[in-house]
Amino acid sequence: MTKRLLIFLAAAVLLLGVRGDIGAKPPGRVMVVTIYGVINAGTTEYLSRGIAEAEKDDASLFVVLLDTPGGLVESMRLMAKSMLNTKTPTAVFVHPKGARAASAGVFLTLASDVAAMTPGTNIGSAHPVAGGGKEMDKEMSKKVVNDLVAFIRGLAKRKGRNEQWAEDAVRKSVSITAEEAVKLKVVDLLADDLKDLLAKVDGTPIPKDKGGGTIRVKGAEVFHIVENFRERLLKTISRPEVAYILMMVGMAGLYFELSNPGAVLPGVLGGISLILALYSFHTLPVNYAGILLIFLAMVFFILELKVTSYGMLTIAGIISLALGSIMLFKTPTGAIPLPKGVFYTTLVTVSGFFAAVTYLAAKAQLAKPLTGLEGIVGEVGEVVKEIRGRGKVFVQGEIWNAYADEIIPKGTRVKVLEVKKLLLKVAPLADRKPG
Repeated sequence: MTKRLLIFLAAAVLLLGVRGDIGAKPPGRVMVVTIYGVINAGTTEYLSRGIAEAEKDDASLFVVLLDTPGGLVESMRLMAKSMLNTKTPTAVFVHPKGARAASAGVFLTLASDVAAMTPGTNIGSAHPVAGGGKEMDKEMSKKVVNDLVAFIRGLAKRKGRNEQWAEDAVRKSVSITAEEAVKLKVVDLLADDLKDLLAKVDGTPIPKDKGGGTIRVKGAEVFHIVENFRERLLKTISRPEVAYILMMVGMAGLYFELSNPGAVLPGVLGGISLILALYSFHTLPVNYAGILLIFLAMVFFILELKVTSYGMLTIAGIISLALGSIMLFKTPTGAIPLPKGVFYTTLVTVSGFFAAVTYLAAKAQLAKPLTGLEGIVGEVGEVVKEIRGRGKVFVQGEIWNAYADEIIPKGTRVKVLEVKKLLLKVAPLADRKPG
């Protein structure tokens, strides 16, 4: 009897286990985004869309394949914020071999629930620098560094990682290999590829603030989310130097069209470039006083065409353009966030273009007309019918009716003084010989 009872209980346990397996919910998909290159507004939008799709799909894991030299601090903060606040477990995987998680990439790695690296990669060098790689002044550097240290220590503490190393990455710009990162508990594990990562992540506890439980990705479908055209475009034009060049090209194109109506192509290219620049500015830390100064410069250049200022308005336009370029982007240091070569080359080229077009347009306006009735004033001709009140003269290959304040005999060379309704007023040349 006891033997039968044991067999029955064993069968029941086995049956329940089978039913439990049959009724278990299959793992959700693994959603993957690939972030290679500089972190800016384009990558922020790409990551945000990826997280939104992962949440909508009820994904088991959201993976970021990362290889970056760093990027904009504000973009990095927004990305880290999205990763911290999503209910979907996140993993940052520094991949492939030779990849790095530098500067802003360190923050993203530490913000993830699972941090992994491929052997042959490195992480670190998170000390902030001004735009264009320039060093900050001592006092401003201290403020920015302290702010970022507090942020990165908070990320490390929240995820149970090495807080001291995280601080050193910002203060001392330390960098370590993947193997050292695991040893120092900066990241959680090493993986050769995505497949190996998923095998090692399966069964990892999910943080309580994301619902608890464990990550289940065994047999899960892997879905790669690719950048769309909008995100690729935004990623390209969100670089400060690209946005700046687009604005300068846009201003130059529109100015050329206004000073030479009918050219069409410069106006079209200028309009498109200016719209793209303004679109990218809303993703960058822009100082609108800088934009207004640049537009004011264009106003000065246009006024030079209408007002005789002997070049003063052109000089004022160039000064306004330079000041606007310097003030265009807000930075913690107040430095220009553009490579020096890009800044000076673009500023000098565009200023020279504005000055040259202004000069040529003004010269054309002041020049003596060469065609039409006005163009005949000042020309020299010959009397073909004696002028006694009225007569006829031969000028520019044509015979014209003419009048004068004196009698002018036939054959006398005369100069056209003015034109009134196809009637020329003429006067004999001072060097004429008496007949």
